[in-house]
Amino acid sequence: MKLILLGPPGAGKGTQCKRITEKYGLAHLSSGDILRAERAAGTELGRKAQSYMDSGGLVPDDLIIDMMIGAIKKAGAKGYVLDGFPRTVVQAEGLDAALKKAGERIDAIVSLEVPDEAILDRMTGRRSCPKCGAVYHIVNLKPKVDGQCDKGCGPLMQRKDDSPEVVSNRLKTYHEQTAAVLGYYQRNRSRIIQINADQPIDEVSQAIFTALGRLGR
Repeated sequence: MKLILLGPPGAGKGTQCKRITEKYGLAHLSSGDILRAERAAGTELGRKAQSYMDSGGLVPDDLIIDMMIGAIKKAGAKGYVLDGFPRTVVQAEGLDAALKKAGERIDAIVSLEVPDEAILDRMTGRRSCPKCGAVYHIVNLKPKVDGQCDKGCGPLMQRKDDSPEVVSNRLKTYHEQTAAVLGYYQRNRSRIIQINADQPIDEVSQAIFTALGRLGR
């Protein structure tokens, strides 16, 4: 199975991708995770991408396309879920061209839909542990001790890209560019599954599994 998961930042794509991949045995290919790993490793791609990521902008299409096509090739025949890619129509066209050349195609696009107000509450309230990577929320997932990681790592922090200004910019960018990707797939008559993601995580997962079940998966 080859899937694309679309949705605004903070819609829960990472969480739902993990559940989908565990249930169906797929590879989780997250453009954000791959980019952050490149940045942490100090690679050429990471250095180029850092300024875009810190400001909430989009990394240039050519860099993302090359990176993600490489990841898809490594995923092999078991299938995958693309998380955070494609984010622009140019990226979608590049993906389609590469898949067509390989004699492959995407089985379905899963679109997670959440109002902007809910996204702002979710993302600006997130706090992360810089040492172990654990993620908390000041309202929905509080640590045992305020401001401290439950694993004893020390103080939690708010990522730069979770600040109100950056989140607002990311949503603006999403609506201006990334939302057009859904229109691209609609025009190309791809199979699109629309999911209300403004509900409890387990209910979102069940809605996705039910919809994928109708595909015979």
